[in-house]
Amino acid sequence: MKRSELIVSVSLLPVDYLMVVLAGIASYYVRYWEPIKEIRPVIFNLPFWSFMNWVVILAFIWLVVFAVAGLYAMRGTTRAIDEISKVILGCSAAVAGLMFIFFFSRSLFDSRFIILAVWIFSIIFIIIGRGLVRMIQKQLYRFNIGVHRVVVIGEGRSAQEIIKNFDTSRREGYKIVDQFGDFGSATEMALNKMTKIDKFDEILVATPHLEAETLERLNDFSYVNHVELKYIADIFDFPVSNFLINSIAGLPVVEVKKTRLEGWGRVAKRIFDIFFSMIIIIILSPILIITAIAVKLSSAGPVFFSYKRIGENGKSFIYFKFRSMFSGAHALRFDKEFMKSQENLRAGTPMIKFKDDPRITPVGKFIRRFSIDELPELFNVFIGKMSLVGPRPHEVEEVEKYENFHRRVLSIKPGMTGMAQVSGRSDLDFDEEVRLDVWYMENWSMKLDLMILFKTPLAVLKKRKTE
Repeated sequence: MKRSELIVSVSLLPVDYLMVVLAGIASYYVRYWEPIKEIRPVIFNLPFWSFMNWVVILAFIWLVVFAVAGLYAMRGTTRAIDEISKVILGCSAAVAGLMFIFFFSRSLFDSRFIILAVWIFSIIFIIIGRGLVRMIQKQLYRFNIGVHRVVVIGEGRSAQEIIKNFDTSRREGYKIVDQFGDFGSATEMALNKMTKIDKFDEILVATPHLEAETLERLNDFSYVNHVELKYIADIFDFPVSNFLINSIAGLPVVEVKKTRLEGWGRVAKRIFDIFFSMIIIIILSPILIITAIAVKLSSAGPVFFSYKRIGENGKSFIYFKFRSMFSGAHALRFDKEFMKSQENLRAGTPMIKFKDDPRITPVGKFIRRFSIDELPELFNVFIGKMSLVGPRPHEVEEVEKYENFHRRVLSIKPGMTGMAQVSGRSDLDFDEEVRLDVWYMENWSMKLDLMILFKTPLAVLKKRKTE
């Protein structure tokens, strides 16, 4: 734990407390604001300083709830979306506690409006306060204050991904100072010299190929030289983040979970899909009707193009979307002469995407550009064959060419949008697309689904390299 992170974690306590007090003050003045008083007259007597006496005491409820929620945990860097979601839940729980106290002691202050306002203002003010603290922390990273200086041990896929991610996100507080393939005697000598000039403070092992004896020496080295030692799981050449540790017959057993999308999570996602697919269908019904008419008038053939795609657990389902190609043109992808005359932008992968595809109609080109052709997928979501968020559904012929690690994405329902779509869409390398979908599958949460859905419109509007 860096000293700066300790200072930041401790400073959040007075910042949160101050923000709650300010939320109380703002709520009081909003309640006595003339436009509000005209709508809802004040029928109680609540002097400001009497109110403030209670605010400075009750504000501690927020600190207690936040502590229980882990908002003061000293674990280094954290994602903003995780912190914001915990702040919202924490403020809601604190206000629930306040209402409980209010129920048994109405002598505090008789104003449900103020309590509601405190809830809203506390969320807003605390997010702003914490945001300022995090902004200062990230600015300090630019001056190498509080930065984790990391030495990576390993040369495989995980090591390269770590180095790449740290290099492209310097504001996260990590800096790679050196990399070694293994922990041999030469490496140990080099690290000893580096510790004497305080060049690094963490060792990150990013390879599964170190022997037990080597790992023991690494552990001893970290103790002797007072540096942190961390490991990255590298199973089947993919980082595994979703696992459970249980005890069977008195022995610790690590169970690698395919996905977090189980139990109540699965139920919640299905309810979410039904409700929001229905709402979106209703809202976008004018666009659906106009598109159907445009497709019908632009070229001969049906409005929809339907065929089999592979869904959850490798089972096929009938997939349909607005027809964007001339009728019967899809079959040309199996014509050897046609294939020879076209440039496949996804060559070397199971995917096929032709440059300047001659099969696409003028209307089809437009609806593909803005993914309007995929809107009928909402009906597949509604009936349960797809989800709003998940891996893209691939064709039967494509899946037949999958390697084993590609088939991991078939463990859950395919989605209209997903990690790959909001991270680069068709510009991504196929293996990178699979890696992102596997990461989503292993780290699923409703919060992650919402984040992807919010990013999707921007991803659709963004011009792709392959267009």
